[in-house]
Amino acid sequence: MSPDPADFAWPAPAKLNLFLHVTGRRDDGFHTLQTLFQFLDHGDRLRFRLRGDGRIVRHGGLAGLTPEADLVVRAARALQARCGVARGVEIHLDKRLPAGGGLGGGSSDAATTLVALNALWECGLDAAALAELGLALGADVPVFVAGEAAWAEGVGERLIPVHRLLAEAGEGAGLAEPWYVVIAPPVSVSTAEIFSDPALIRDCPAIKIRDFLAGRVSNVCESVVFRRYPEVARARDALAPRAPARMTGTGACVFAAFDDEAAAREAAAALAPDWPLFVARGCNRSPLQAALADWKGLQEQARGRAQN
Repeated sequence: MSPDPADFAWPAPAKLNLFLHVTGRRDDGFHTLQTLFQFLDHGDRLRFRLRGDGRIVRHGGLAGLTPEADLVVRAARALQARCGVARGVEIHLDKRLPAGGGLGGGSSDAATTLVALNALWECGLDAAALAELGLALGADVPVFVAGEAAWAEGVGERLIPVHRLLAEAGEGAGLAEPWYVVIAPPVSVSTAEIFSDPALIRDCPAIKIRDFLAGRVSNVCESVVFRRYPEVARARDALAPRAPARMTGTGACVFAAFDDEAAAREAAAALAPDWPLFVARGCNRSPLQAALADWKGLQEQARGRAQN
């Protein structure tokens, strides 16, 4: 018997921007940037129940967000149209990541939907085709589809696996996967608002991976966000005495890295219950890729049992 898709949970992991530099602004108004994405072993969860009538039905998700505006529904419809799929799906979204937190929750949900339904609907698209579909939904979707910690440029769509850059720089150890404490202040930051602020630094010089390794990086959005959202600045100030703290993306979440889980949990315990927070491990390979491999393994096992 084939595995039931509805019994399988697909992760939609959070991401961190380990730095964020804005390098310019294109004629179409979009900003160019440099950043480094790393995943966390913490995020949303999705389950999919296939339907025969072609309808896309969403359960759960953010309160007040209509299905038409939900990236999960839009991703499913985009894949359905691209591949001429007659089947539909019910999508159950267990939302754990805050909106406007800079953790990529909506983009990650969309990427998981594309990757999972590509497998469940047997569309047969490769990662590049899925990433192209995802880019139309949001600049961060392709990195979640690719599933590797990556150096990003352009509007975030030009991705280079960070292990390749480190190898070229003679840093064979790879990118560290520390434990993080992530504070999620109870505010939702509008990315459009931050990128439209006249005070945003937009002329950062291009850097290389060695600059990142030497610590010559920052998040240039912090000063704008801290001025507009003092709660984010207070969260950074609360975390900073325990380890160097930085904001991810355009906020609102701030994070700090620790060498081991015990140190991270000790810091988190000292901050709780004053701040909503979580502890998670950094991942250079997305948990979504592991889940896809697990699903394919279950299918192979089912086929093997059917042949015997």
